[in-house]
Amino acid sequence: MRTGAAARHDGYYHEAVTYASPEELLAVAVPFLLGGVEAGEPTVVAFGERNAALLRAVLPADSGVSFLSGGDVYARPAAAIRSYRELLASYVAGGAGQIRIIGELDPVVFGPTWDWWARYESAINHAYDDFPLWSMCAYDTRITPDPVLEDVLRTHPRVATADGRHVPSVGYVEPKAYLTERRSVPPDPLQATTPLVELTDPTPAEARHAVQGADRGQVPADEVEDLVVAVSETVTNALRHGEPPARFRIWTGDDRIVVEISDTGDGPDDPFVGLLPTGDGARGGLGLWITYQACNHVALSRERGAFTLRLTAGNPHGPGRPVG
Repeated sequence: MRTGAAARHDGYYHEAVTYASPEELLAVAVPFLLGGVEAGEPTVVAFGERNAALLRAVLPADSGVSFLSGGDVYARPAAAIRSYRELLASYVAGGAGQIRIIGELDPVVFGPTWDWWARYESAINHAYDDFPLWSMCAYDTRITPDPVLEDVLRTHPRVATADGRHVPSVGYVEPKAYLTERRSVPPDPLQATTPLVELTDPTPAEARHAVQGADRGQVPADEVEDLVVAVSETVTNALRHGEPPARFRIWTGDDRIVVEISDTGDGPDDPFVGLLPTGDGARGGLGLWITYQACNHVALSRERGAFTLRLTAGNPHGPGRPVG
């Protein structure tokens, strides 16, 4: 039986928690967690080290709350969805009528990689809706940029407040509308320099060879191998499903390799592309799902007359320096 604010809500009950002090976070998190344990519900925390320690210090030693490493769970959006769906399915198989989770993203993602985490926050309203889940996503307003907070309100149907209220988010946008908005993603600073490689309508083999030739040891070998797989998938999609010409470019920095693939089409029809696999692989959905799990950042941009994917291996967060 569902309990708490989610008691009369089927499927996924998704809330944001925006707080400005440890006290405000605890005022929401502690009753949420202890209420779940008291009701016999699987109750989980996926925080970073600092806020996990904050909670452990105030919860009873034998509280029954499970702790996951937020850094491990939220490594990449598609992988986070896959692992959470597996976790939720295991709880349901064990007889859970409701599951409670409170989590947080590493603040480092509020920079250049926020675009795919914003897509994650929107997509999970659909991806988790076949589970009896009540989750809260915590954002510290002291360190979260205003544009990120705006996206938080647009991707969470409800907001939990420190005074115990659960209120609708006035800015909420349904996932299919949010995920298909035409938007451009700020370029990587490396893209202000001349590309190391620039090809038009390359074969997947040519694109793979170009990535292998661009690697100069600045990125771990396994990440370069993953990038080669991702490039093969995205170039295949551009040639098979996009509109010509397909343009392929590579930039290298001292800590990353950046690849951009674009065509003149509108991109895949599926708004959840990359974050969820498609059953039949139509319109490149399965390939992009693989790509989302192979790269440290995938930026997707839809503009009129252009669909662009930017793939990053190595460090996607810092400015780095070009490697000539």
